Amino acid sequence: MQNRIVTLDEFIIHRQKEVPFASGELTGLLRDIGVAAKIVNREVNKAGLLNILGAAGSENTHGENVQKLDLYANEKLIECLRNSGECCGIGSEENEEFIPVPPVDGKESKYVVVMDPLDGSSNIDVNVSVGTIFGIYRRKSEPSGPVNAADFLQKGEDLVAAGYVLYGTSTILVYTTGRGVNGFTLDPTIGEFCLSHQNIQIPKRGNYYSVNQGYYLKFDVEMRRYIDHCSDENYGLRYIGSMVADIHRILFQGGIFLYPNTRKYPLGKLRLLYECNPLGFIVEQAGGRAISCYLERILEIEPKELHQRATIAMGSPEMVDEMQAFVQKYSTLPV
Repeated sequence: MQNRIVTLDEFIIHRQKEVPFASGELTGLLRDIGVAAKIVNREVNKAGLLNILGAAGSENTHGENVQKLDLYANEKLIECLRNSGECCGIGSEENEEFIPVPPVDGKESKYVVVMDPLDGSSNIDVNVSVGTIFGIYRRKSEPSGPVNAADFLQKGEDLVAAGYVLYGTSTILVYTTGRGVNGFTLDPTIGEFCLSHQNIQIPKRGNYYSVNQGYYLKFDVEMRRYIDHCSDENYGLRYIGSMVADIHRILFQGGIFLYPNTRKYPLGKLRLLYECNPLGFIVEQAGGRAISCYLERILEIEPKELHQRATIAMGSPEMVDEMQAFVQKYSTLPV
């Protein structure tokens, strides 16, 4: 497979037999997401020409300004997923409630999709990388009935697939079905994602840490101590403000990504279902670790609501271990 071009579609079909219960729906679903990513990529790359940069003048369910391109990416992903009928419901960071998808041609779908359609969208205006994050769960409810909240409120360890698309200097789709992590780069000359990074393995440690250090004084003491340690060890601070871009760098170069709780967000700010679980699944599949700043394994946290927030520390396993030791040593809370 390495001596010739392998497209995303070809790779997904080849790997279909590795997935329990596989009967074509998951394969089709991953391909649908790949098609939607091409459409979003096209718009991201010409956003300045189409007057879809900047804020749309409204706020999403989290009280944040919604970027115009956020809305576009959300609409296109939902449209692609609806049309194929390969999933029965969609949970998006941009929508307060989950979206039921009616059967297409009488087909009863077995999967639901959770997604952050455009992570880091505030970076669009200054031409910095953004991304799409997605996770796929096997539904718990009866396929003959309507989708319900329990289908979405599943632990990250129950994911059957997860991935992200990074719209950067090149456009890369990275995904896993629990059998390793593979990356595909979009070749614009043929309009196909082609296998470019096979069996990605995160380095055991790296020379970088990624955190919004502007909030340093608002972090708990144990996190400040760990950040001081990173500085003392001359680790390079790299923080893009787009979680997909930060995690992508860490997958290849090693390091640790931190998004701790602050006084304003005591439970954390990132969304468990749409960001932490899918990326945590990918990081673990690549040999890394993903835990909360309260030392829970991210993928074992029981979601209680669609837009539940979480803290996170993920990346190279030895660096996450190191961070955990600092929390255990300096925390004033039982851990």
